[in-house]
Amino acid sequence: MELAIKNRIAPTTQNFLTSKPKVKSLRVFSVKCITSLSSSDVAATGVADRPWKTSDARLVLEDGSVWRAKSFGARGTQVGEVVFNTSLTGYQEILTDPSYAGQFVLMTNPHIGNTGVNFDDEESRQCFLAGLVIRSLSISTSNWRCTKALGDYLLERNLMGIYDVDTRAITRRLRQDGSLIGVLTTEESKTDEELLEMSRSWDIVGIDLISGVTCTAPYEWVDKTDPEWDFNCEGRGDIYHVIAYDFGIKHNILRRLSSYGCKITVVPSNWPASETLKMKPDGVLFSNGPGDPSAVPYAVKTVKELLGNVPVFGICMGHQLLGQALGGKTFKMKFGHHGGNHPVRNLVANRVEISAQNHNYAVDPASLPKGVEVTHINLNDGSCAGLAFPALNVISLQYHPEASPGPHDSDSGNQSPFLS
Repeated sequence: MELAIKNRIAPTTQNFLTSKPKVKSLRVFSVKCITSLSSSDVAATGVADRPWKTSDARLVLEDGSVWRAKSFGARGTQVGEVVFNTSLTGYQEILTDPSYAGQFVLMTNPHIGNTGVNFDDEESRQCFLAGLVIRSLSISTSNWRCTKALGDYLLERNLMGIYDVDTRAITRRLRQDGSLIGVLTTEESKTDEELLEMSRSWDIVGIDLISGVTCTAPYEWVDKTDPEWDFNCEGRGDIYHVIAYDFGIKHNILRRLSSYGCKITVVPSNWPASETLKMKPDGVLFSNGPGDPSAVPYAVKTVKELLGNVPVFGICMGHQLLGQALGGKTFKMKFGHHGGNHPVRNLVANRVEISAQNHNYAVDPASLPKGVEVTHINLNDGSCAGLAFPALNVISLQYHPEASPGPHDSDSGNQSPFLS
């Protein structure tokens, strides 16, 4: 279609009231508009009939709700438990946190991807979560450490992501009804009814997710913390030998211990307690990890065998395993704690700390035996966020003291947990 546009030059302000405008010569130009393209035209020109991306993905929840969205990253069909994370930053650390295995992570912060990704912020060797759900995907990146875009990163790691979905509405539903199983798909051939059946026939409770994220053999942690991220300025050197049980351990936990002068040997989740004692460590760390602590009785058995023989420290999953090993019980929370902004009262130091958390299970403090002290309390719901049993040299935290991502309120600043 060709349009001829006639352009007149407006009179100046000075002669607007007294003079008649002088008509100048016409200027003619053409605009060609293509209203539709045939398949042969698309093949020849490479131009699609819609220059914007349309909804090509669905998230179907077990409550029957269907959420249309746009996909990025990998394509296919995946099932998982949907949880929401309230962190404002740190999506790359979240993507590589093994504690999210089997889960779709919904970010409540609406704008994701603006800082891209980089190698330094990875918390493990791969992405373990089932998928990423966000409101708005940044079309550009701006950060001096950025090496690639978020979408390219997910595609390389075969991880599904969706955007342009009402994350606020889904979050409200999860807070009201609790965590829900969902199915994420880009396959149009699958009906909503088929996807709903998939979501209702899968469960994360009682599944051993730790065995899928742990290392396969012991190894020595040799990476050092970069000076700009190291809060310990004293440089103690290799003094304390720590055995770290890998239930899904994050790299920054190992970096923090290393910066406080610890020589670290990382062992698999099923490593026998007898072999650990042969190594004569100064302390044992039970790390974070995904899923239900009741689904890994072999890990609880190992913890029991080590109690009283060596000082122990538990983080997240390690905290829950210690709770069970001490005779307590754990329970599944309604929607868990996921984010870098959870207030915790430190009863020992008598102060409030903002903490980084990621867990769906908690220790029931009423079930703990006499002598076990609750040292930290989550101020959002009153749940147990820390334990201590001085008689057996036991301390544990439900949250992540290394805070990656998150604020460093809980960092002691001058000592390792094994030095107290």
